[in-house]
Amino acid sequence: MDVTLHLAQDPEADALLGRSPLAALVGMLLDQQVPMEWAFKGPRTIADRLGAEDLDAHEIAAMDPEAFAALLSVKPAVHRYPGSMAKRVQQLCRYLVETYDGDAEAVWRGVGSGAELLKRLEDLPGFGKQKAQIFLALLGKRLGVTPEGWREAAGAYGEARSFRSVADITGPESLARVRAHKQETKAAAKAAKAAGG
Repeated sequence: MDVTLHLAQDPEADALLGRSPLAALVGMLLDQQVPMEWAFKGPRTIADRLGAEDLDAHEIAAMDPEAFAALLSVKPAVHRYPGSMAKRVQQLCRYLVETYDGDAEAVWRGVGSGAELLKRLEDLPGFGKQKAQIFLALLGKRLGVTPEGWREAAGAYGEARSFRSVADITGPESLARVRAHKQETKAAAKAAKAAGG
């Protein structure tokens, strides 16, 4: 895995996401309740604070939880909720250690179908169906992981030439289109709620 992603809109952070399966998973995990760029810059910030070139699931899983939470809380914090996200990152890393010997890429390496990959992603701590489908679409569209049926398993996020999620971002223009889509979706949901209530 060594591709150029444009999720953090920061060259060093994006380079890490493109070469590190664990960094990509952690970025996706952090992508909630904060701007996308902030979430996907998180893995690079964590690696820098650990004095490392990459994230290591074994190292993170074994860290003292309070020390790891403190590491994420240093200003600028890695997330709006650094304490709870530190727990989630450690849970993810522990799961990867126990299930895949710490090898994040093993989650998708050699997988037989899109449905199987979706199931593996949904089994990850902190990954519900939507997050799993978005990450599956990111794997297929940006990282060349395309088992049979991957687009179907990713649902609407797997559609070609769409601008729904991080899977569709290739630079500033597509980022703006994804943002616009998200705002339209939120506005439509709000209007539907108001009409029904």
